[in-house]
Amino acid sequence: MQVIDWDLAVATGVRLVRPGPQVSREEARQAVAELRRLSREAEGHVREFTRIDSAPPEAATVVDRPGWIRANVDGFRVVFEPLTQKMSSVPAIVGAVGSRITGVEVGAVLAFLASRVLGQYELFLPPDPEGNAPAGRLTLVAPNIVHTEREMGVNARDFRLWVCLHEETHRVQFTGVPWLREYVRTQMTDFLLASDMDLTTLLERLRAASDAVADAIRGGDGNLIEAIQTPEQKAVLDRVTAVMTLVEGHGDYVMDAVGPSVVPSVAEIRSRFQRRREGGSRTDQLIRRLLGIELKMKQYAEGSHFVRTVVEQAGMDGFNRVWTSPDTLPSREEIADPQVWMGRVLGNRSLEQETAAPES
Repeated sequence: MQVIDWDLAVATGVRLVRPGPQVSREEARQAVAELRRLSREAEGHVREFTRIDSAPPEAATVVDRPGWIRANVDGFRVVFEPLTQKMSSVPAIVGAVGSRITGVEVGAVLAFLASRVLGQYELFLPPDPEGNAPAGRLTLVAPNIVHTEREMGVNARDFRLWVCLHEETHRVQFTGVPWLREYVRTQMTDFLLASDMDLTTLLERLRAASDAVADAIRGGDGNLIEAIQTPEQKAVLDRVTAVMTLVEGHGDYVMDAVGPSVVPSVAEIRSRFQRRREGGSRTDQLIRRLLGIELKMKQYAEGSHFVRTVVEQAGMDGFNRVWTSPDTLPSREEIADPQVWMGRVLGNRSLEQETAAPES
């Protein structure tokens, strides 16, 4: 049984998504070609700076908004497969109705996000029967990048490379750290399988979701993801949040640290982009809060602070100890207090301190 009617999700998302900015055929062709070229250029900068030995680079896949929706639905199918198997005992009529409702809901969410996402590293692709396709894919959403650079009034080439630096960092992370992809997949599977399926619990989750909506409207911090989770899911979500805060913060740190040497206008771009992140209409802010996007923005800041603090005190090699195993990943508490992580993993001594020349 399908948990979500994926075909309906795609159809709904494609129907609801807003059209991209007006560009000529030649402008579109040039933007796609430049994004592919800059994604390859970014790989060298990121690999040299992070000192992570990743898989050989491939040019980014450049998509439009409907293409992004279709690609994400393909990934969701892979992630939700364990839950689909768990719900095989649900009556067919209940499953059919429920899957169509969730299909419309997922499509509406994807339509909202499809006009905002600049790019991503797709972790979960449909399996390749011949085993030749890469495990992940770097994707850039050309209409959104063009729209954002125009809206902010920044140098197009600089902004495109800046975006590529962030997304390329994720490709380097997940291809250069062999266990990281499977760790994230396992946590997401555990999160889904910890969900309760009985009717009473589902009604309680719906009431909690209604409370979250009301709280968000009042300006509170309520969001749907936290509202509908079980206690078991909260423990898993804490681990997922910690690792995603780390990888997102690492991406933000790298794009700004590498930026000055290869993106001349990086300071201006960061300043204007940050203002854009914090802006938007009241309705837009409400939707972002409900979907947990505001939490994601907080992750960027907290994760970047963690990475910056550790690199400044322990050097890049010290920070890269974070990629040793799941046991060396920081917890949510350690991300908020990097000294605790350094004390646990690095033994209270930075590599810079260990290798410092003795005083004469």
